[in-house]
Amino acid sequence: MKKIKIVGVFISFILAIIFHFIYGWVPNSVISVIAPVNESIWEHMKLIVTPSIIFSIFEYFIYKKKDIEFNNFILSYAISSILGIIVYLLLYIPLNDIFGHKAYIAISLLFLILIFVQIVSYYIMNKSNIKHSSDVGILLILIIYFAFGYLTYHPPKINLFYDYMNKGYGIIKSS
Repeated sequence: MKKIKIVGVFISFILAIIFHFIYGWVPNSVISVIAPVNESIWEHMKLIVTPSIIFSIFEYFIYKKKDIEFNNFILSYAISSILGIIVYLLLYIPLNDIFGHKAYIAISLLFLILIFVQIVSYYIMNKSNIKHSSDVGILLILIIYFAFGYLTYHPPKINLFYDYMNKGYGIIKSS
């Protein structure tokens, strides 16, 4: 399981790079919920969740094929994604305030958070089975994506949601 989790960090990171640009390539309402639509800090939180969830689909089938035991699979990704967002923001916002926006800081931190997500997921999957963990996990993932969708189209006018590069909030139309 540990080896698969390590591979998951790298695959999730590659997927995050792809997902960073996917809305520009295929702009539509579905993609806007799962990938960043602008350069705001908040929109980039999708790069923690979506690649991890996509990798988890492959991971699930690998575990089943190799007969690897695990518990709380869906819940592990829901909780680790939520914690990943929180930890990223707690680290990135002060770093951004101190150093300004530096792509290498944002990218390095994303990589570290993807490691964190896999570690948290690993520990939750190795705990005793939690009653209704799949149902709770699915509900949490739906809430996360509902929040992403809603806040993409109705972003609060605060710094977390402001795209300093394109000077706007949410989906910014090109002129």
